[in-house]
Amino acid sequence: MLKRTLEKKLRESAEQYPVVTLTGPRQSGKTTLVKMAFPDYDYLSLEEPDQRAFALEDPRGFLYQFPEKVIVDEIQRAPDLFSYIQTIVDANDITGQYILTGSQNFLLLQKVSQSLAGRCAVLHLLPFSLSELRQRLPLPIDFIGRQLPGKNRFLKTELSEVLFKGFYPRIHDKSLNPVDWLGYYYQTYIERDVRDVLNVGDLETFSRFVRLCAGRNGQLLNLSSLANDCGITHTTSKRWIWILETSFIVFLLRPHFKNFSKRLIKSPKLYFLDTGLLSYLLRIRSREDLRINALYGSIFESYVIGELLKNYMNRGEEHSIYFWRDSTGNEIDVLIDEGDKLTPVEIKAGQTVTSDFFKGIRFWKKLLNDVEQRAALVYGGDKSYIRSDTYVYPWSVF
Repeated sequence: MLKRTLEKKLRESAEQYPVVTLTGPRQSGKTTLVKMAFPDYDYLSLEEPDQRAFALEDPRGFLYQFPEKVIVDEIQRAPDLFSYIQTIVDANDITGQYILTGSQNFLLLQKVSQSLAGRCAVLHLLPFSLSELRQRLPLPIDFIGRQLPGKNRFLKTELSEVLFKGFYPRIHDKSLNPVDWLGYYYQTYIERDVRDVLNVGDLETFSRFVRLCAGRNGQLLNLSSLANDCGITHTTSKRWIWILETSFIVFLLRPHFKNFSKRLIKSPKLYFLDTGLLSYLLRIRSREDLRINALYGSIFESYVIGELLKNYMNRGEEHSIYFWRDSTGNEIDVLIDEGDKLTPVEIKAGQTVTSDFFKGIRFWKKLLNDVEQRAALVYGGDKSYIRSDTYVYPWSVF
C-alpha cells in the first residue's frame, strides 16, 4: 500500500478544524487514504444502501450513532447531513470530529460553503503522482529553474508506458490492463455521475463531447467550436465543460495577464488530468500506438501539467500555474507565479533537446529585458543540465 503525500496535510488539518473534507475523482484513493490516516475512527460508507437510507430518513439519528470521531465516505449521497454536522460541531467544539469524503466535487463544495464555512478544511486528492509511485519525496516547486535534481530522480521506465497506464491507483495496485479498467471507469463515470447526479439526458452526445475534448487536449478552449461539432448549444457546451472540470476529468489552465501587451489570449487551455484516461478516449490501445500518435506531444503536456497540480494539491495549496500567449503566437507553456517572480517552463516531448525548444523562453527574457530570468525546460529525455541559461529537466524529475 503506497504512502500518499497528502496524508501529512490531512492529519494536520484534522488537528485544526472540526471537519475535514477530502474530494477527488472516483478511484483516486480517498477511502484508502483516510483509513490509513485515521485508523482509530469509526467508518461508514453512504454507498451502502442501508446506511444511505438511514442517513436520508433520519440524519440526526444517523449522526448520533457515532458520538466519537467518524469517517463518512461519499457524503454527497445524503446532502442533508451537512446542516446537522454544523449543529454538532458548533456544540462540541472538537477538532477532527468528522472526516468527509466525496467524489462529486460540484455537489460537495456547494454544501460545504453553505453549511460548514469556517469549520471545514477542504483538500483534494488526485490519482498517484510519479513521486508517490516511486515512493520518494516530490520535487519542490521552488527548485524548478533554480536547481538540478539529484540522481535518484532518474528512471529506467519508458515514458510511453507511464503515459499509457496513467496514474489511477487500482491499475498499479492490481497490475490491471489499463484499457479494460479505464473503459469500465469511464462507463461508470458516465452512468453514475453524469446521468444520475447531473441529469444529463443524452449520454451518447455527452460521450461524444468528451471525446471531442480529448482531441483538443492542450489547445485553447473554444466552446462554440465544440458546440457546433457536437450539435449542442453554446450554453450546454459551457455546462458540460464545467462538469468535466469539477469532477476532475479535465483542468483548464488559465492565461496569465501580466500587462506586457493588451493583445493577449484570454481563453484557457484544456488538459485532461490523467494521461491513461486521455489515451483511452483517443482510442490508443497500446504504448506502441501512443508513441506514434499525432497527439503524443499534447499527452506529454497533460502529464507535466498534472504532476505540477498534484505537487500543489498534495501540500494542500492552491496552484499558481498559468500559461502565457500573445496574439501573434508567442507562448510560454507554463508560468509559475511566485508572487514576486514568474518562472517560465517550456514542455517538449522530444528526447533530443534542440535550440528551437528555447524559442519561447528567449522571447520571454527579451520581453522582460532580463537575461538572468529563471527558466526551465521539461522534455522527454533522461538527462538534466543547464543550457542557454535554462535548467533542463527530464520527464522523470517529478
